[in-house]
Amino acid sequence: MNAVEQIPIQITETALIQLNRIREEQGIPLDFGLRVGVRGGGCSGFSYTLGFDSKKEQDQEFEIAGIKVLMEPAHSLYLVGMQIEWLDGLNNRGFSFVNPNAKETCGCGQSFSA
Repeated sequence: MNAVEQIPIQITETALIQLNRIREEQGIPLDFGLRVGVRGGGCSGFSYTLGFDSKKEQDQEFEIAGIKVLMEPAHSLYLVGMQIEWLDGLNNRGFSFVNPNAKETCGCGQSFSA
């Protein structure tokens, strides 16, 4: 597999710094990957999932800047081309998702419709 051509998402440098900080502060095992996905719900129809997890049999696995990224194949339809950012502003602090596949997003940036 040529991981460079098949990585479906991007993670900004500031988001990578925060993910590595979280991994270290919470003592997350190095064999766990960052699970990125979607689930039904949220104010726009789908909400994003983001968290460290162990690899499941059906997962696709990618590596971005030393972080193993896990994704269920069915979720890639909604996530291809998405960028995960870290916002550190006065009004908004946390992970943000910039998704070109979203037809509508909510004000919080945590859910979308496809």
